[in-house]
Amino acid sequence: MRQEDMQKILRIGVQLSAERDLNRLLEYILGGVMELAGCDAGTLYLREEDTLKFEIMRNDTLGTYSGGSRGKPELPPVPLHRGNVCAMALLEDRTICIEDVKNNRDYDFSGPIRYDAMTGYNTRSMLVVPMRNREGERIGVIQLINALDEKGEVCAFDPDMILVLESVASQAAITIQNVWYTEEIKELFQSFVRVMSSAIDERTPYNASHARHMAECGDRFVEYLKGCEGQKIFTQEEKEEFLMSILLHDIGKLVTPLEVMNKEKRLFPEQHAAICHRMEVIRLLAKIDHLAGRITEGEEKERVDCVSAAWELVEEANSAGFVGDELLGRLRELSGRTYRGEDGTAKPWLEPEEYAMLSIRKGTLSGEERRIMEDHVCVTDRLLSQIQFSGNLSHVREWAAAHHEFLNGTGYPSHKRAEEIPCEVRMITILDIFDSLVADDRPYKRAMPVERALGILRSMAEQEGKLDPELTELFIESRCWEKK
Repeated sequence: MRQEDMQKILRIGVQLSAERDLNRLLEYILGGVMELAGCDAGTLYLREEDTLKFEIMRNDTLGTYSGGSRGKPELPPVPLHRGNVCAMALLEDRTICIEDVKNNRDYDFSGPIRYDAMTGYNTRSMLVVPMRNREGERIGVIQLINALDEKGEVCAFDPDMILVLESVASQAAITIQNVWYTEEIKELFQSFVRVMSSAIDERTPYNASHARHMAECGDRFVEYLKGCEGQKIFTQEEKEEFLMSILLHDIGKLVTPLEVMNKEKRLFPEQHAAICHRMEVIRLLAKIDHLAGRITEGEEKERVDCVSAAWELVEEANSAGFVGDELLGRLRELSGRTYRGEDGTAKPWLEPEEYAMLSIRKGTLSGEERRIMEDHVCVTDRLLSQIQFSGNLSHVREWAAAHHEFLNGTGYPSHKRAEEIPCEVRMITILDIFDSLVADDRPYKRAMPVERALGILRSMAEQEGKLDPELTELFIESRCWEKK
C-alpha cells in the first residue's frame, strides 16, 4: 500500500472519530471512501427495518450531490431482496465487486440502467461494501461506482484495496452507531428534563406551563439575536444548554410547600374560616345580650353593623393587590378591638397572626413564607449538583440557580452584581419576570397586559438597574412571546 493511501486512511480515521453530527459524519464517510477507492460516484445507504434508505448520493462527473446536510435524497428505499446487489451484500454480509455492470446477470441492475438512460452516465464497475458495527450488526451499505485509473479512465476496482475499504466501512459503522447511542442518551436525558419540568409545572395549577412558555420564548429570542450586531450568536449546543437551564430553573419548587406556593390570598383558608366563625359568634353574642336585656335593640343593630363592616374590611384586605396606609390603619384599629366571650374574658376581633397576614403590603406571602419561596433557587442548586452534566451542559446548574439575581446586587440568593452575571442568566431573568407578569394562572394576581409588563421590564432595567438594558430592549423588539 502506498504511503499516500496510508495517509488517506489515517485522515479518514481522524475525521470519523471527531465528528458527532450524523449528516456531516455520513458525508465524511462516503467522501473518504470514494477518495480512497479512487472512484467517480457513490451512494451510502442505512438500514431501516427491511429496506435500505438512501442517505447520500454523489456523482462527480455529473456534478450531483444529495443527502447529508443537504436533505435526504427523494428516492424510495431499496427492498431487502436478493436480486438487488446492495441488498445481497447486506443480507450475505459480504463485499461484492463487479467489473462490468451491464454484462452481469447475477443481479438486478435495472435501476442503474434507468439512471444512465436519464442522465447519459455510463455505470461500469461497482463495489458494494456492507457496514458492520462492533456487535456484528449490519447497519448499512456503501456502494461505489466507476473506479478510475491514473488517466481518469473507468476501470475495475483494485482487489488489494477491498480489505482496506472493508476496514474503513467497519470503522464507519461503529462511529455511526456511537453517534446513534449518543443521540439516544441525549434524547433520554432531555426527556427526563421535560418530565421534571412538567412535574414542577403540574404540581400546582398556579404554575402550569411556566417553564415551557419560557423555553419557547427563549428559543425564539436566541434566534432573533442572530440578526443583532454585537450580540452573542449561540451555537446549537449552546442553545440546547440555555434552554435546558430554563426548563430546570424551578426544579427546586418540587419541595416548596404547596400551602405556600398555592397561597391565593393573604389568609390561609383555616384562618379565613376562623375569622368568619368569630364574627358570627360576636353577632350572636349581641343578639343574646339584647334578648337578656343587657343592651337595647339599637345597640344590638350597631354591634351587628360593626361585625358586617369588620368582615367587609377583612375580605377587602385579604384580596387587595396592595395594602395602602389607609387600609392598614383600619386593620390596625380592628386588631385592637375586643369582645366579651361567653366566659366573660376579653377576646380580640383579630388574632395577631391574622392581623400580620392581612397587613402584608404586596402579594400574599409573609416574610417567612417569601423566604421559603425564595429558597427554591438554593434547592435548585443542590438538586442539580447531583447531576453529572456533560461538558456541553456544564453551565446548566449555574445558570438555572441564578435566575433571580439582579445586576445591582439586590437579587437572591447570592446578591451577585453585573460582572458576575453572564448573558445567559440575564436573558433567563428577563424571560422569567415577563412570563410571571403576563401569566394568567398565578394565585396572587391577575394577568398583566403585555405592554404594561414591558413597561415594568424597562423600569427595572433603566431606573432600578436590575436588568440588562440592552438585552431588555432586544427582548421587547423581538416580540418573541408571540408565536409566529
